[in-house]
Amino acid sequence: MRRLRIATDVGGTFTDLVAQEMDEAGQLVAIHSAKADTTPPDFEKGILNVLDRADLSAGDAAFFVHGTTVVINALTERKGAPTGLITTAGFRDVLEIGRGNCPDYFNIRFEKPTPFVRRKHRRVLEERIDYQGCVVRPLDLGGLPEILADFDRDAIGAVAVCFINGYANSDHERRVIEEIGRLRPDLSVVASHQITREWREYERTSTTVLSAYVQPAAKRYLAALDQGLKAQGMTAGLHIMQSNGGIDSVAATVERPITIVESGPASGIFAAAALGRLIGRPNVIALDIGGTTAKCALVEDGEVPITTEYYIERHRRFAGYPIMTPTVDIVEIGNGGGSIAWIDDYRVLHVGPKSAGATPGPVAYGRGGTSPTTTDANLITGRIDSESFCGGAVDPDMAAVRAAFTALGEPLGCSAIEAARGVLRVANHNMVNALKLISVDRGHDPRDFAMVAFGGGGAMHAALLARELRIPLVVIPAAAAVFSAWGMLMADLRRDYVVTRPALLTPDSVGEMLARFDDLRGQAEREFEELATDMERLDLELFVDARYDGQDNTVRVPLPRSLRDERRIDEFEEHFREIFARKYGYRLDTGVEVVNLHLAAFGRVSHLAWSHEAMGEASADCARIGSRNVDFDALGLHPATIYDRRRLCPGMRFVGPAIVQQDGTTTVIPPGDAVAIDAHFNICITIAGE
Repeated sequence: MRRLRIATDVGGTFTDLVAQEMDEAGQLVAIHSAKADTTPPDFEKGILNVLDRADLSAGDAAFFVHGTTVVINALTERKGAPTGLITTAGFRDVLEIGRGNCPDYFNIRFEKPTPFVRRKHRRVLEERIDYQGCVVRPLDLGGLPEILADFDRDAIGAVAVCFINGYANSDHERRVIEEIGRLRPDLSVVASHQITREWREYERTSTTVLSAYVQPAAKRYLAALDQGLKAQGMTAGLHIMQSNGGIDSVAATVERPITIVESGPASGIFAAAALGRLIGRPNVIALDIGGTTAKCALVEDGEVPITTEYYIERHRRFAGYPIMTPTVDIVEIGNGGGSIAWIDDYRVLHVGPKSAGATPGPVAYGRGGTSPTTTDANLITGRIDSESFCGGAVDPDMAAVRAAFTALGEPLGCSAIEAARGVLRVANHNMVNALKLISVDRGHDPRDFAMVAFGGGGAMHAALLARELRIPLVVIPAAAAVFSAWGMLMADLRRDYVVTRPALLTPDSVGEMLARFDDLRGQAEREFEELATDMERLDLELFVDARYDGQDNTVRVPLPRSLRDERRIDEFEEHFREIFARKYGYRLDTGVEVVNLHLAAFGRVSHLAWSHEAMGEASADCARIGSRNVDFDALGLHPATIYDRRRLCPGMRFVGPAIVQQDGTTTVIPPGDAVAIDAHFNICITIAGE
C-alpha cells in the first residue's frame, strides 16, 4: 500500500495537487504533482479530478491537507446565506455607521460599504456588559422567539450574534446561541466570542457577520469533500489550511469558517519565507500569480507578517470589509493569467479584474472565449510556446487569439501585437503597484529584498517586475506551478488566541498579563490534546499589541524572555520603540500601553526536507531544446534559447534572452539577466544592471 502526504489547493482557475510518496521508513520515494480545472460551484469535484489526473487515491493518504477559495468566493460573489444579526439594544446600526476610514480622503467617488445584513434583519435584545466584563443590564431572552420567527419568514439561513463588549464577557452570547440551538437546532449560528476576543465593535461585528454569512456554504463544501475522499477509502483526518499559515481540523473550520478567507495564498507566502531562510535570503517579497489574481507579501528577517486588521475588497474608493482574525498580511489584485483585457468608454486599456477562469478560459483554449487575456498575450508574443501549451494537452487556437487582439487594437489604432504588448504592460503595471503597496509605501526598499515568484504566472512576469523595482534577485522554486500546495505540506497545526486586556506597562501590571497568558496556554494545551493528532510537540509563541499611551495605533511585539522571567520592562519598551519607529517613522518618550495579548500555538508535525543535490559543473546546453523569437516589449524582439526545466541541474548557468519551459508554468529571462540553478533546483535570476 502506498503512503502519501497529499495537499490540494483550489484556485480561481486551477486546482493544484502535490503529493509526497514515502516508504515504510518514512523516507521520500517520489513527488507527484498535477493540475486540473477548478469546478465551481462543486469545487470538491475538482479535487477528485486532480487526484485522478495524478493517478492517486485518497485511500493511500496518511496525511491530507486542503486549501480552498470557497469562503472568499462566497464573499466576493455575494453567494453566502441570507444572514440575520442579533446585537445589543442601541447598537443595531454599527454595521451601517462603520468607520471614517476612506483609503483616499480626497476621492469624491468614495463608496461606503453596504452591510451584508439588511437593516430589517438586524435585531436587538436587551442586555449590556461593560468594558470590564461586568453585567450592567441582565440578558432578556423574551424577544428571541419572535426574532427567530421573523427570520424564518424571511428565509434567513444564518445568524450572527455579537453583543457590545462580548469580547470581555461572553456569557450573554453563549446563552443566546444555546437558546437558538434549543428553539431552532437546524439554524446556522455564529457568535463573536467564537471568532475573536478583541475589542472594536464595528470590526468584531463585521467579522462575525461575514463568518455567519459563509458558514452554510463552507459546511456543505467541506462535508461533500470529506465524503468524496472517504468514498475513495481515506481514513486519515482531513486538515484545512488557515489564513494564519497553519492547518486545523474540519470541525474547527466549520465553526469558524472566516479563518480560511485567505487559505490558499497563506501557504505559498509561508513556503516562500521558508525557502528564503533556506537559501540565506531572509528578506523576500513573495509573489503568487495564478489564473485569476496576483498576491504578494513582504517577509522581513524570515518572519511572515500576521495581522488582525485585514480587509477584503479594499481599494481607493472603497473602505472594504474588516476581518479581525489572524491573517497573513497580503495585497491581492484581480490580475492573473485569465484576466480579461478590455477598453472603457474613454478608449483606455484595462486588464482585469474580471477573469475568464477555466471555463471558457483564455481565447487560446478554444472553449468559446472571445475576450483576450494575459495568457493570450503571452502566447502571441512568444513567451509561452504554442506547441507545448498546457503541457501539450491543449492545441491553442492561435488564429482566434490573433483575431481577438486585432479587435482589441482597432479602437486604439494599433496592431494585434501592439495590443498584446499593451495588455502585458498594463498587467505588469498593476502588479508593480501592488508590490509597491507592501514595500515602498511601508518604508521598505525593494532593493534590499529578493523576489520569490510562483504560481502559474509568477515566473513569466517576475524578472520584468523585478527590473522595474530594481530588485536584484528573483528565485523561481522548483515546484513553482504548485508552490502553494507544496507549502501546505510544510505547515503545522496552528491556532491563535488573542484577547484584549488594555493596561499601561509597569512592573506591577506584568504579573497580571503573564497570568492571563497562563490561562491562554492552558486553553491551547487542552484544545490540542483534544485534536488527537500525530503532532510531535506543542510550541507556543507570545506577542502583545502595544502602543504609546494616548495613541490608537498598535504594533505587534514578541514577548522577550527577560519580561517573562525577570519582569523587566526596559528591554521590551526599547524593542517596542524600535518596531514602532520602523513602521511609523518616529519615537516618543511617553509610556507604553499593552492592548492585546496574542498566543500562537503550533502543533508540530513531521515535514520532509527540501530536495538537495551537490553543485555540478555540467553545461546548461544539455537542457537546451531549441530557440524561437520572443517579444520582450521595450527590450525588443530577440531569438531566445529554450530550456527544458526537467534537465536543468544544480550548478548550471546561462544568460538571457531565454525561456525555461515546464508543466504548469514558463520562466521568462529577459536579455542580459544571468541564471544559476542552485542546490535545491531553484532558478535564481540575477537582474541585469543590479
